Amino acid sequence: MKLDRLFKCRVLACMMICIMAIGLMSGCGKSSGGNGASGNGKILFVITDVDDSFRSSLAEAIKTSAQEQGLEIDYQESGDSVDVQKEIIEQAAQNGYSGCICRLADASTALQMEVAAGDMPIVFVNNDPTSELLKDSKYVYIGSPEQDAGKYEAEYVWNKLGNPTSINLVIMKGEKGHSATEGRSKAAIKYFRDNGVDVNLVFSDYANWTDENAYKYMGILSSVGGKYDAVICNNDTMALGVVKYMQDNGISTKDIPVCGVDATADGCASVAAGGMQFTVLQSAEGQGAKAVEAIAAMVKGNSISDIAGATEDGKYIWVDFEKVDASNVANYQ
Repeated sequence: MKLDRLFKCRVLACMMICIMAIGLMSGCGKSSGGNGASGNGKILFVITDVDDSFRSSLAEAIKTSAQEQGLEIDYQESGDSVDVQKEIIEQAAQNGYSGCICRLADASTALQMEVAAGDMPIVFVNNDPTSELLKDSKYVYIGSPEQDAGKYEAEYVWNKLGNPTSINLVIMKGEKGHSATEGRSKAAIKYFRDNGVDVNLVFSDYANWTDENAYKYMGILSSVGGKYDAVICNNDTMALGVVKYMQDNGISTKDIPVCGVDATADGCASVAAGGMQFTVLQSAEGQGAKAVEAIAAMVKGNSISDIAGATEDGKYIWVDFEKVDASNVANYQ
């Protein structure tokens, strides 16, 4: 049975590759704007999916920014398959595309995508490869410094609880291996320890960005009598799942702070209503605009050094996180 399922999965992956390749060869991808780049003037934008609210906002921001800047962009979804993503990029390179914006299915596969791209420059978004896999104004990453998000969440919790010397903490993690998951989670723990706080990690697992998983995990924690002082989540959607569980079970979100990341519309509404207490804006619009600005420069062989937020080594463009709580949430709604 396992072999049969594996065979079916491989067949499905092959079918997806064929469909994506045909789409690129025929130019049937969603496109906007005019001819603003070298080669055939087209930019490939490949993303795993837009099921998550942030990825959906980021995709819309990239397409809107491309249209505003007069770049023609073809949009493709690869799912979580590295093979499909690699094949899409190879086909684009063979068909003379000028550049690529890519949300990696797996951050560790950046080199494979760079090889597949040939001479095409790549802007990576929303999943950060290691620095060794990036190259000045050729392979760059656009995002927000993930450690800041985790630090801000921990800082809020510590101050809200009156600067305790110990804390019982729950962390709801996102996607396993994702740069945001690792960066945000580790930074939160580091902040507490740097401030002399004894952290008792009551529960920590990969809720994979979803409210359903976060809700389920809170139920599991409750079933074994787990006690906690705060819940830090890698994104708003998981935080909303935690809040719903607490509200459904008569647990005060006023006394136990729940924090998220992204400052989504639903997240901000929860903060305003007294559910979540804190979130951190990750600007999809800002990252999308920077991604398009960067690829527009790179396809012309130009440096990204003049773009606001670019690092000296030309490998990154950072868009700062912003703290959001009840005192300022109205500004983000």
